[in-house]
Amino acid sequence: KVKLDVLAQGVSGCTRCGLHASRTQTVFARGNPDAELCFVGEGPGADEDAQGYPFVGKAGQLLDKMIAAMGLSQDEVYIANVVKCRPPNNRTPEPAEMASCLPFLNEQLDYVRPRVIVALGGTALRGLLGAVDGITKMRGKWRLYRGATPLMPTYHPAYVLRTPTKEVRQMVWSDLQLVLQELGRPIPKRGT
Repeated sequence: KVKLDVLAQGVSGCTRCGLHASRTQTVFARGNPDAELCFVGEGPGADEDAQGYPFVGKAGQLLDKMIAAMGLSQDEVYIANVVKCRPPNNRTPEPAEMASCLPFLNEQLDYVRPRVIVALGGTALRGLLGAVDGITKMRGKWRLYRGATPLMPTYHPAYVLRTPTKEVRQMVWSDLQLVLQELGRPIPKRGT
């Protein structure tokens, strides 16, 4: 995956939008670039900006538990974000910032070529599919990324942490079971 390394190097020097001014470093990806399953989130937070990897804070710990509940290891997934630099105070990336970074994400996904993508939250959904309904309306319903790759929208782990109801956890688990079915994987008995 030399092309991914070259792309990551290009991202590390990016100044396309204002987010570069306050970053510690860019946050490109973690996981296996040969994975069948790719999770895409919004953007790095403070922990990610410090460590240089996506989903390493509290939301990332929950995502790791979700992946384990699916019966998958970290080596069987690839994790990235729509924007590669932390927005100030963890605010939602602005449309222009997302537009600046999307070519990187699209190229990243072209190289990884996952069989299934999971969009984690509304911002990831907007980034991957363009202007669409909100995550509440779209979660749990298959979409196509670039007309070809099955994409499952679900709630972001940070939302699950903020709204830790049994109902929300059950909705996310239901979405992840659909992903496992699409991949032809067995569904473990216990959910998140």
